[in-house]
Amino acid sequence: MNIHHLELFYYVARYEGISEAVRNIPYGIQQPAVSVQILQLEEDLGTKLFNRRPFQLTPAGAKLYTFIQPFFSNVEQMGEEIRGKAGQFIRFGAPNTALRTHCLALLKAMRKKVPNLRFTLHDAIEPELLGLLDQDDIDLAVTVLPPKLPVGTSAEPLLKLPLVLLVPEGHKLKSAADLWKRDKIEEPLISLPPIESITRNFQQGLARLGVEWLATIMVNSVDLIEIYVANGFGLGVTVHIPGVKTHPGLRRVTLDGFDPVVVGALWRGKPTPLIKAFVAEMKLMAVSL
Repeated sequence: MNIHHLELFYYVARYEGISEAVRNIPYGIQQPAVSVQILQLEEDLGTKLFNRRPFQLTPAGAKLYTFIQPFFSNVEQMGEEIRGKAGQFIRFGAPNTALRTHCLALLKAMRKKVPNLRFTLHDAIEPELLGLLDQDDIDLAVTVLPPKLPVGTSAEPLLKLPLVLLVPEGHKLKSAADLWKRDKIEEPLISLPPIESITRNFQQGLARLGVEWLATIMVNSVDLIEIYVANGFGLGVTVHIPGVKTHPGLRRVTLDGFDPVVVGALWRGKPTPLIKAFVAEMKLMAVSL
């Protein structure tokens, strides 16, 4: 059976006639077209489904209408429910540090604006988040913006984060310039992988200074950088995130002349109203930091 023919029969049976059905079908279709397709349905089933004048379903027509009525009568309602739920659900991705701090405040604020808000959270680093967006596994990401956006991806810059060195509180280093003066930097460097913007900007800054200092230890989160610096494994390169305290026993050393990284929101395709609302809230939060 042709599903479209069944849909037309549903309207004919519900409104007790073809002419009345045509006036209530939610899309444009002419009466002759409905008549032809109903005849095709009757031919396919090998039986008459209703008497025209006066309108009355045959036993076969009544049986068929009883079968299809629950589905077609609820199609529009289901569409509204799905559209409504889609407008309240978002798949959100960000690095662990962001999820624990500013994203938590963001989600609290959004729940006040969207009381039935539902979400899933994905903890991932910058390159992984771009991949999750590309594969349609998340709707919105907050991370360091890459130098070049993938085709189809849009971004809203939110704030710039300056690069800093993390050193143990008791370390003798007073300024980064003291390191650059050395013939060789002996302290091990702890950093994110080379593909990360923080590492890339740091190494580009070193190159401009004519300094070579490659990572001895690579980790996949700024949280781990703090932990390993605090435990005496070396010095770490990271960013200063407003409102986020460093691990106890550490202090920050500014890196003048090094390009900051830009954190922003990323999404693919046309943003939904919910994505727009999230981005607007993030912009408000960024201004207050």
